[in-house]
Amino acid sequence: MRASAAVEKAGFRSVSVVGAPFVRQAKAVAKALGAENLAIAEYPGLILLDDDEDLRKKVAEVVVQRVVEGLTTPVADAVKPDEPGPRDIVFQGTLAEVQEFFHQNLWTDGLPIIPPTIEEIEKFLRFTDRSPDEVLGVVLPENREATIWNIAVNGVMSGCRPEYMPILIAVVEAVADPQFRIEDGGSTPGWEPIIILNGPIVKDLNFNYESGVMRVGRQPNTSIGRFLRLYMRNVAGLRIPPGGTDKGSIAQTFNVVLAENEDAVAELGWQPFSVDRGFKAGDNVVTVQSVVSISPPTYSGGQNAIGHLETIAEVIGRRAMAPWTPIGASQGRFFPLFVMSPSVAGVIARGGFTKDDIRQYLYDNVKAEAGFMEKLAWQGGPTHFTFCRAVEQGLISEEYCQSTDPERLVRVFLRPDWISIVVSGDPGRNQSKGYVQNQKQGWPTSKKVVLPGNWNRLLAR
Repeated sequence: MRASAAVEKAGFRSVSVVGAPFVRQAKAVAKALGAENLAIAEYPGLILLDDDEDLRKKVAEVVVQRVVEGLTTPVADAVKPDEPGPRDIVFQGTLAEVQEFFHQNLWTDGLPIIPPTIEEIEKFLRFTDRSPDEVLGVVLPENREATIWNIAVNGVMSGCRPEYMPILIAVVEAVADPQFRIEDGGSTPGWEPIIILNGPIVKDLNFNYESGVMRVGRQPNTSIGRFLRLYMRNVAGLRIPPGGTDKGSIAQTFNVVLAENEDAVAELGWQPFSVDRGFKAGDNVVTVQSVVSISPPTYSGGQNAIGHLETIAEVIGRRAMAPWTPIGASQGRFFPLFVMSPSVAGVIARGGFTKDDIRQYLYDNVKAEAGFMEKLAWQGGPTHFTFCRAVEQGLISEEYCQSTDPERLVRVFLRPDWISIVVSGDPGRNQSKGYVQNQKQGWPTSKKVVLPGNWNRLLAR
């Protein structure tokens, strides 16, 4: 849609061929791009459920005619409506009336919000040295500027405390980075971002990093997780239909912040996840990445490191993550995340394994049948994908096409250094979990949390 809108703005007519289930989303995206009257040739039905004969018939009898109509029918230019200014008062009323007004305008996530009054917003702005008008980037699909001011607004609304502001800024810097591809947050897999937090700020602001770490309940973990989803909705424009561009087929709910247990990491002799991401130990760092699915809770027992790794490799790696390998291979990107409780990580570390050793073990030992994964790719949309074709395109290594036997075993993980490991969760239980990342969409992006010069004095208040 972005390409078609650009062609239209350059003075040329274009037509976008769109499957019927995506027409509403396409119109919403076109409107957000300032091309509300963009011509659309609708393909009737769901393409992946049609056989070849139906596909050819619909294209010949319906789609071609609609393309011709779109190219020959004049349309008026659309004008994008003005939006309120940052300090404009958009509504006054009781708490219940404010809630209803925000719901009607699609400015909430369906849950009650804290009214973003000027007074409350300014409390958040005290926790940053940056100007409220500073632009951090432009977020798609609605091409809206990400600013310090609208970060504070959504921080208030989502129930954050003012002292969370430096983290909120770093989170938005991550998702506004073009490599993150926030515009894909409405794709059909329905992925959700996850925020991983490292540094002294975990303890300073009382984040949970032990039992129930991914459960709603602790204010910083929960409200900051909600903030990101609300920001993606209100600023990026990723809202579910009607009137939205989020086409997540079934989707999932927002993830709370995953804070790493750096005390446990230090006891293991490992470095924290933030160091793996290129920062210094002791830096406050946020990493944001997509999560398209989550593995079952995976228990492993005993004092044999290999025994734990075998279970993690089989349950999380082969069974939970392998179905997503072909999508990752089709894009040449796949960044799986493994979360281990301190007790499990402890057995593995005492067995002499570093985190690099774990990555190499998983890379070497997690394999699945090539034919089965290629079948899953076809059903998911990349209908021309094969591992051999991906090798020819230079997306994956040559070992994936050493033969064309559909029963051959190929690696689930594309590179060992793309495997992430975080230590968190209940130290009194032997559980691990895997978080499946969505190839180029939601590429892991890390930013340092920059504290204001008077941070300690502000916290002391």
